[in-house]
Amino acid sequence: MSDERMRVGVLVSGGGTDLQSIIDAGINVVKVISSKDGVYALERAANAGIEALAVTKKEYPKIADRMTVIADEMEKSGVELIVLAGYLEIVTSELLDRFPGNVINIHPALLPKFGGPGFYGLNVHKAVLEAGETESGATVHFVNEGVDKGPIIAQSKVPVKEGDTPETLQERVLEVEHVLLPRTVIELEKQRREEKKGK
Repeated sequence: MSDERMRVGVLVSGGGTDLQSIIDAGINVVKVISSKDGVYALERAANAGIEALAVTKKEYPKIADRMTVIADEMEKSGVELIVLAGYLEIVTSELLDRFPGNVINIHPALLPKFGGPGFYGLNVHKAVLEAGETESGATVHFVNEGVDKGPIIAQSKVPVKEGDTPETLQERVLEVEHVLLPRTVIELEKQRREEKKGK
């Protein structure tokens, strides 16, 4: 049975709570790559017995080179789906062209609102509050070369509460991210299994 499971690679940049939610859901993560050395996400991967490494700007100053190395590493591990889980680099064609339709991202807002360059981390939640929105949430979408512009797969909403700060809103959005992301990956795996059966 284990051989039939979809092989998932995860790209991270920080603490890796979204990565943990995927691991805890029993998803078959076979490789984790970080854009930074020494982040806790790498430790989470090691604790789960998952092969992990960092591909950094220091080592590969050109983004095209970083993306090529990441694509090589993911291919080497037979990865079928790449998940961006708090990954803070813009993904380019060097990776996307080798995994067409197989790269997804989780974004901490209800796209198409509050997406694009600069909308990450607390910046997103700050913008949501400044705009006077009554709700926010998380979006899982396919990744293309437009930042946060790929087709939306799934969303989960949370209310914006009176007195919210960017930090309190971030916390509430993270909670739904940790449910939405693994659920979406499991759903995609199911769909793909059905498609294979149908062939």
